Amino acid sequence: MSVAVYPGSFDPITNGHLDVIRRAAAVFDRLVVAVLENPRKQPLLPAAERVAVIDETMAETALGAAVSAATFTGLTVDFCRSRDARFIVRGLRAISDFETEMQLAHNNRKLAPQVDTVFFMTSLEHGYVSSSLVREIARYGGDVSPMIPPAAERHLRAALQRRG
Repeated sequence: MSVAVYPGSFDPITNGHLDVIRRAAAVFDRLVVAVLENPRKQPLLPAAERVAVIDETMAETALGAAVSAATFTGLTVDFCRSRDARFIVRGLRAISDFETEMQLAHNNRKLAPQVDTVFFMTSLEHGYVSSSLVREIARYGGDVSPMIPPAAERHLRAALQRRG
C-alpha cells in the first residue's frame, strides 16, 4: 500500500491545496494531509480546527475514504515514519516555489532516504491562490469563495468574527 503525506499549514486550505489532494489521492492508496502545528507562528485557525476543516472538505468532496488529516510537530520525515509513508507530496505554483521545495526535498531525503518527495503542479486556475492571500482578502471583507472550499470559508469567517 502506497502512503503519502501532504504537509503544510493549511491556514486555511485552498482550492489549490484541494487540487493537489485530488490528484495525489488518485496516485497513492492513502494520503495523510499533515497540518503543521508550529508554536512559533500564530495561525488564524488553530491546528485542530484546520484538521476539522479538511475533514469536512473531504466529506463534501467524497475524498474522505482515501484521505485523512492529522496534526504534527517537528520534522515531516518523522511524521512520515510514524504513518509508514514513503512519499511526501508538495504542490508547486511557480518557479520560485521550486527552489525552496527542491532544497527541502534534498534535506528530507538526506534525513530519511526511504522517503521521497513528489511534486504536483497546481492547476493553472489555482496558481495565484495562497492561504496568506486568502486571509488578507477575508480580513478586509473581500469575497474568497472562489479560492477556498465552503467548509474553509465558514470556519475562516467565524474565526475572523471571533477576533473582532
